[in-house]
Amino acid sequence: MSLASSEFEDAAETQARALGMRDARRVFVPHPIQDANDDEMRLKADGCVDAVIAALTA
Repeated sequence: MSLASSEFEDAAETQARALGMRDARRVFVPHPIQDANDDEMRLKADGCVDAVIAALTA
């Protein structure tokens, strides 16, 4: 399972294909991450926690 910024969706798909891991579960959070403050990061985390749990338990 991978977790990344939505900016890297295409790169993640390309890398998964190259590694033979097309079925690997991926979760993306809204970009940007680097300059997000703590409150913005909490919102991003809250918005993807269900997807992360689903990816880890599927």
